[in-house]
Amino acid sequence: MKFKKLTVVLLSAAMSIFMLIGCSNDNGSNNTKKDLIYSKSQGPYSELFEQGIKPILEKKGYKITGKDMSDLLQADIALNEGEVDFNVEQHTAYMENFNEKQNGHLFAITPIPTVPAGIYPGSKNTLSQIADGDNIAVPNDASNTARAYALLQKAGWIKLNPDKDLSTVTQQDIVYNPYNLKFTEMKSLNIPAVRSDFTYIVITGSIIYNAKINPSTVLLKEDILPHLLLQVVVNEKNKDSQWAKDIVSAYHSDEFKQYINTHNNDLWFIPQE
Repeated sequence: MKFKKLTVVLLSAAMSIFMLIGCSNDNGSNNTKKDLIYSKSQGPYSELFEQGIKPILEKKGYKITGKDMSDLLQADIALNEGEVDFNVEQHTAYMENFNEKQNGHLFAITPIPTVPAGIYPGSKNTLSQIADGDNIAVPNDASNTARAYALLQKAGWIKLNPDKDLSTVTQQDIVYNPYNLKFTEMKSLNIPAVRSDFTYIVITGSIIYNAKINPSTVLLKEDILPHLLLQVVVNEKNKDSQWAKDIVSAYHSDEFKQYINTHNNDLWFIPQE
């Protein structure tokens, strides 16, 4: 009987030690690992990472692999489920919406250079040409729709309900429209192809880049609100890992500052540190 009790005690102790060692190894491995996978998309942010940040991390011994994603939702699902380690394609507003809608555990670790949304020419090429009944294309996804109307207010073309948060305004929050402007809300990706059908278009930075629209042709840039700054995003459990800290350091390094200053071309808004 005593032998059986002793055996149970020894097995229990061995199991506890095994679990302790296993957990310790997992945490240590995740904290110090050098092979990183990020979700990659077509657009300026992945390219900026690969050209300006990846070389810095490789000098520290990291191996960086990009995994192509069809859209940001799939990228966030992959990040939430641990298929990738981080992404560089979204602002805080999108991340928080994903966490709320998808029961996500994503965490922003640093703001990064962002391409502002802007008013661009359609059939007219100066802001002063605005006239009664002009039609304007704006993005139809919630956060970017709000950006568009905030920008149109900055232009002085409309006034929005002052009691509403600029990050959530919609067309219904327009309280003054002196030019009787008409707004067509549509998928951002489709706007450049039909720009000549509209007097002006409002588009975001990644669309500008992918459509190969010269950013210097912008008529008015948005004032980027903090929740619309692009972020490096990780799974919350990895926010304090050494590799996450090294990514943050790379974006704040003198080497990257020199790179972005050389390659800005009026495209990037650089967040204040």
